[in-house]
Amino acid sequence: MLTRILTSVLTLILSFQLFGQGLADISFGTDSTFEVITWNIEWFPKNGSITVDSVSKIIESLDVDLIGLQEVDDTTLCRQMIDNLPGYELFIADGWFGGLAYVYKTSSVSIQSIYKIYDTSSFWNAFPRSPLVVELIFNGEEFVIINNHFKCCGDGLLDVGNSNDEEARRYEANTLLKQYIDENFNSSRVIVIGDLNDIITDAPLNNVFQMFIDDSINYEFADMSIATQPPSEWSYPSWPSHLDHILITNELFTEFHHPNSVIKTIKIDDFLVGGLAEYDSNISDHRPVGLKIQVIPSALSLVERSNSNIKISPNPTNGYCLIDMGETYHKVSVIVSDLSGKVIQSNTYNESQVLNLNLNEPAGVYFLMVEAGNEETLIRLIKE
Repeated sequence: MLTRILTSVLTLILSFQLFGQGLADISFGTDSTFEVITWNIEWFPKNGSITVDSVSKIIESLDVDLIGLQEVDDTTLCRQMIDNLPGYELFIADGWFGGLAYVYKTSSVSIQSIYKIYDTSSFWNAFPRSPLVVELIFNGEEFVIINNHFKCCGDGLLDVGNSNDEEARRYEANTLLKQYIDENFNSSRVIVIGDLNDIITDAPLNNVFQMFIDDSINYEFADMSIATQPPSEWSYPSWPSHLDHILITNELFTEFHHPNSVIKTIKIDDFLVGGLAEYDSNISDHRPVGLKIQVIPSALSLVERSNSNIKISPNPTNGYCLIDMGETYHKVSVIVSDLSGKVIQSNTYNESQVLNLNLNEPAGVYFLMVEAGNEETLIRLIKE
């Protein structure tokens, strides 16, 4: 009995030391944005009750709408932890090991369905853990989230067609995932998250994500800006690399580039007394990566229509930019509107190929409707 009491007291002391200062500063959620976090919590609970107590405090402090978890080992403890967090619910997928799960805020997220894909034995080589899909509604808007944990390791060289090559297995997983989204969610707001166990900045020859990168009209890695930052900002600090990713479809491009939207690695270790060593010992070897989206009602949401002959530069711009039409047109009309659809300015150009545009407006996302001949082209312009 005395031993149990001392253990409980020690756990509380260690927890207090962990979060002795500034825990509220890791808050990521707001009332006006939709937040999604991907977090590998390394064989939860990594250090028993200390981990459970720490993760519970972190989830409460983050105050986000949805967290996709990877490597949930003790599902019973995880359920107990979320049961003790008012306002949150948990879904855990059955798995061979290190299961996938969602933690979501019941006040803002309405779950429509949760299911696994590619879960038959023929797909186990590509997906050791079947992707977990959740279809949900946030503030009346529909979203699809796909949580993943790809095969780890490898030598950095992609050997397509070799079923024993780790990079090839991840390449196949990405190929199948893209195929599923293209066929089933080609007009939906889709967010792919997870510990994808590879970097997105590899050269094309060895990049297992190249099919998404090449299809830039339809897909964008929201965390590419993290991947190109110094190693201190990456999600896997113990072997410095950025392995945890968030991929979005073009239905979210406008919202992602809104000034209120944010993508970041959430460096919880910065708020621990023991820093990264303490975080790695008691919580996880992966940091969470968070996406905060300023949701625009679907009636206002526009998907960019691109004409490859028209180029605009620079974009993003400080206000002044050039529109190269690719050829001379007798008459060109350019209408600039904001995210609400309000027309900011309208210009007409005669016998022109290169057009001058000066956008004297606040920083934000704008749309240019360019009309020339019998064609209309919608271009997204970012003002910094």
